[in-house]
Amino acid sequence: MSAAGQGAVEEAGLRRSLRFRDLVLYGIVLIQPTAPMPSFGVIYHEANGHVVTAILLAMVAMLFTSISYGRMARAYPHGGSAFLYVGREIHPSLGYITGWCLVMDYVLNPLICTIWCSRAVMNFLPGVPYFAVAIFFAIFFTVLNCNGVETSARINAGMAAALGIVIVLVLIAAARWLLHLSHPHAAFFLTPFYDPATFNTHGLLRGTSIAVLTYIGFDGISTLTDEAKDPAHSVPRAIVLTCLITGILASIEVYVAQLVWPRGLAFPDLDTAYVHVSGRMGGPILFLIVNSALLLANVGSGMASQLGAARLLYAMGQDGALPKRFFAAVDKRNHIPRNNVLLIGAVCLAGSLVFSYQLGTELLNYGALLAFMGVNLAAMLRLWRHGGMRQWFGMLLSLGGLLTCFGLWISLGPLARIAGTCWAIAGILLWVLRRRATVLPAEA
Repeated sequence: MSAAGQGAVEEAGLRRSLRFRDLVLYGIVLIQPTAPMPSFGVIYHEANGHVVTAILLAMVAMLFTSISYGRMARAYPHGGSAFLYVGREIHPSLGYITGWCLVMDYVLNPLICTIWCSRAVMNFLPGVPYFAVAIFFAIFFTVLNCNGVETSARINAGMAAALGIVIVLVLIAAARWLLHLSHPHAAFFLTPFYDPATFNTHGLLRGTSIAVLTYIGFDGISTLTDEAKDPAHSVPRAIVLTCLITGILASIEVYVAQLVWPRGLAFPDLDTAYVHVSGRMGGPILFLIVNSALLLANVGSGMASQLGAARLLYAMGQDGALPKRFFAAVDKRNHIPRNNVLLIGAVCLAGSLVFSYQLGTELLNYGALLAFMGVNLAAMLRLWRHGGMRQWFGMLLSLGGLLTCFGLWISLGPLARIAGTCWAIAGILLWVLRRRATVLPAEA
C-alpha cells in the first residue's frame, strides 16, 4: 500500500495521537485523584483502622492484574475489555458471564454515587430526611441523562485538576495540624500501617476487598489502544503506572487522615467520614470545600456512569444478549437509549432506599474481582499457548493476580457474595434461555 493510501486509511479511522503520558493522565482522570475519600469510613470500620495497609494490599493485587491487562491489550490492540479477553482466550460463555458481572458494576456505580451524594447533602442540610434527598438525586441523574446531557472530556479534566487542588489543601492542613502536636512519639506515625491493639487479619482482608474500589477504572485505558501511539508498549506501561500512582496518592491521603482522627473516636457519619476528618484538620472552611468537591465529583460520576450503563445495556440488546425491542431502542429526538436510562434510574431509586453504601461497594467489587480473575487466567493461558514454560515468569505474575483477587473476592461480606452470586446465576439462566430460543426455531 502506498504512503498516500495509508494516510487515507488513518484519516478514515481513529487517529493514533495519544502519547504515553496522555494515557496515564486519562487513567488518573478516570479513577479520580480523590478515589479513596468516599470509601474511607467504610474501609476504616472494616479494617479496624488499617486503611493505609488495606489500600497498599489492594494495590498489590491490582498491579498484578494490571500487568495481565497490559499483556491482553497488547494481544488485542483494537480496544477491548475483560469479557473480550476471557471470551477469546478461555470460552465465549465465560466471556459472556464476565460481561454480565461487569453490567452489575455499571449499574451499581450510579447507585453508590446516589447514596453518597445524598449523605453529603445531609452534611449541609441535616434536617432533611435521607429518602427525600436520595429520591431527588435518582430523578436528577435520570432527567438530565434523558435529555442527552453528557460530561465532556474537557470538563472531566477540569474536575480532576480541581480535585488535585483539594488534595493539596488537605495535605497542607494535615501538615499544619501535625506540626502543632506536642512531642509525638515515633510509634504514632506507624499506627496507620499496623496497630497491635486493633489488628485483625480477617478485618484487614475485608477492608482490602472494599479498598479495591479505589482502583476501579484503570482497565479503561485498554479501550484507547486504537488511538495510542505504539500501543503494544505504551498501553501496558500506562495501565501499570496508573495503578501505581493511584496507590501511592491514595495511601498518602488516607495516611494523614488516620493520623488526624483519634483512634476509637466514632465518625458522625461513616459514609462521609473523610469530610469530617477534613473539618477536624482544617476547620469549617475545609469541611465545606471537601464536602462540596466530593459532592460535585460524585454527581459527575453518577451521571456519566448511569449513561455508560445504559449504553452497555444497549450494546447487549443489539447483540441479542438482552431483548432487543426494549434494550436496543433509541430515542429519536435525543439519540439515547431512553428505556435503559429510565431502567437504571429506577434501580438507583430503589437501591438507594434499600442498600447501604458499603453493600453497594462490595457488590460492585464482586463483579470487578470476578472480571479481574478472568483476565489473569486468560493471560496465563495465552502465555502457556504461545511459549509454554519459557513464559514461566509472566505466568507467575498472572497467577499472583488470580490468587490475590480470589482472596479478596472471598473476603467480601456474605450478603454481597449471596447477592452477587444470584446476579451471576440470573445471567447464566438468561444466556441459556436466549440460546434455547434461537436454537429451537432453527430446528423447527
